[in-house]
Amino acid sequence: MPKPKVIVYSTDWCPWCHKLKGWLKENGIGFEDRNIEKNEAFAAEMLKKTDGDEGVPVADINGKIIKGFDVPELKKALKIK
Repeated sequence: MPKPKVIVYSTDWCPWCHKLKGWLKENGIGFEDRNIEKNEAFAAEMLKKTDGDEGVPVADINGKIIKGFDVPELKKALKIK
């Protein structure tokens, strides 16, 4: 099975961003971290994907957008139990 393409839009100060990235690491899932405060292009990209929702974290898993740290949705998108 091919590895999922995972992008995490985050900020340094967001505790839920840290929880999401920690959870992905614990489950052996590679991801690209895109800090929206350090890169305006990443912020614009996230806003486009979330229809203007500014909340973080946002995970893009193979094109499926998951807002917040939602473990059941993450597992479903990643096809893990």
